[in-house]
Amino acid sequence: MKLLKLSTSVLFLGMISLNSMAQKIKLIEGDLAPLAGESSLMVKFVYDDMRVGKFDRESDYIAKKVEDYNKKEPGRGDTWAKSWVGDREREFEPKFVDLFDKSGNISISRKKPAKYTLVFKTLFTEPGYNVYVTRKNAVINAEAWIVQTGSEKVIAKISITKAPGRTYGGYDYDTGVRIAECYAISGKKLAKFIKKKAK
Repeated sequence: MKLLKLSTSVLFLGMISLNSMAQKIKLIEGDLAPLAGESSLMVKFVYDDMRVGKFDRESDYIAKKVEDYNKKEPGRGDTWAKSWVGDREREFEPKFVDLFDKSGNISISRKKPAKYTLVFKTLFTEPGYNVYVTRKNAVINAEAWIVQTGSEKVIAKISITKAPGRTYGGYDYDTGVRIAECYAISGKKLAKFIKKKAK
């Protein structure tokens, strides 16, 4: 029994390590040095031209899901479509902001004026799935642009790839819950990356 528990713990820790190693953050343009000494950034989230799963256009993904869900239960697809967009402001963005603020030395806000703005552009979302017997984690790819507030002059561009999303209890049956974790880990890792590079 002890051996079984130990094996389970090792497997669980291995899964956590693999998830953390999968995400990559890289400075692809510019310099983060101008952020040295800054205590806050404005933040803006952008979802334009986002790919979803095997769909090159998010609108095609939404149309397909709405059609499929409405066939099973009238109105279910329309409700799902509202949640798909509503989860951004309700779940994804607050998680990103919360973990960013807790993990670095710069805070972010939509309203508080700041010299620079962090523009978080989601380029790709894999919603994943959890159907009890099998699962696939959610993943996002994004770019974080640091721009001068007002002028929109780009100071730096950072790529975020394969940010994983899942809950470790395994109860992430809802798409929004899984994707929210992608934003949480992105906020955490991005804040640490900026703290390290902005010297």
